[in-house]
Order: sequence, then structure tokens, then C-alpha cells
Amino acid sequence: MAPRSDPRDDAALAHAAGSGDRAALDALLERHLDRVHAVCRRICGPDDALDATQDALIAITRSIDRFDGRCAFTTWMHRVATNAALDELRRRKRRPQPVNPDDRAAVPAPVAPQRTNPERVVDRLDIDAALGRLPEDFRVAVVLRDVADLDYAEIAEALSIPIGTVRSRIARGRAALARDLGNHDHPADVQGHHHA
Repeated sequence: MAPRSDPRDDAALAHAAGSGDRAALDALLERHLDRVHAVCRRICGPDDALDATQDALIAITRSIDRFDGRCAFTTWMHRVATNAALDELRRRKRRPQPVNPDDRAAVPAPVAPQRTNPERVVDRLDIDAALGRLPEDFRVAVVLRDVADLDYAEIAEALSIPIGTVRSRIARGRAALARDLGNHDHPADVQGHHHA
């Protein structure tokens, strides 16, 4: 997992960016790009993640001057990324889907060559697929906790729901993931596989 950035640095950069400092905005976006993409990929899947990430970055850029510092920048940023990913899911549902009786089961998108263990790539694809089968409410809560590394209070604030609902959605989502992945003894390890 990427180390958490210093929230004071984020707040200072966000304040400068909100005042028109383009270098501060670029530094902030570069610092958090991987986390924004990871959230988008895990919420809406690899096929739509780039579009959702781009939309999130545009939304952050357009509204950075409205970041008021009442919450951590990362909480605000994850709220924006989550909304962009959910918007992308809604757009996907409205798109006409081609119907072709000759289509085979969807083949996962090729994974870019990485210096990584092939088993970890398979694990990541399995987790992505299992996340894709979770109900949206559970998926979003699990992603914000296990991928974005937000605490329960930050997730409650980002989603505008009570903290008890956050706990319930995460517990139920993790349990469903564990069942789906055939891992009944331990909650699914979503964390270690979040980099694209």
C-alpha cells in the first residue's frame, strides 16, 4: 500500500491550488493519482476505470477552490473519486449493450507487464472480479476502507451515511468477498493488490 501522505502538506497544496497555483495542483494530483485510479478501478472495473479516473481528476481540478479543509484532503478527494466512479457505472448501465450470440465469456483485459509474481496478478484479477459482483453499496465501502485506506469516520463523511452503516456494509462486503473467493477463514485481502 502506498504510504499515506502528510495531511498538512495536502491541505497546504490544496489551499495553494485553490488560489490558482498550478504547480501545487499538479503536485497534489500526481501524489494521489494512483489512489484515485485504484478507487475507480475497484468500484467500476478495469474497463471503465480510466474514464472514471479522468472524470475524477477533472472534478478535483474544477472544484479545488471549494475544498474548505473541514475534512482531510484525501477524504474529500475519495468522495470525488467515488462519485466519478459511480457516475461511470450509471453511464455504463444506460449504454446499449451489444447482443451477439457468438460472444464467449468476457476475457479479462491483458495485464501490463510487471515485475510481479504471476500468482499475484491472478489474485488481483480474482479480487477485481469478486468486487464487481458485490452490491454497489458494499463494494464502495470496502474499496474506500481496504483500497483507499480511509477510516470508518472518513468513509461515513465521504458517503454521507452513519458510521454504523459503514461498519455493516464493510463487514457484509468482506464476508461476501471471502465466500466468493473461497476463503472462509480470513476476510478477503483487498489491500495488497490495489496498484494497477
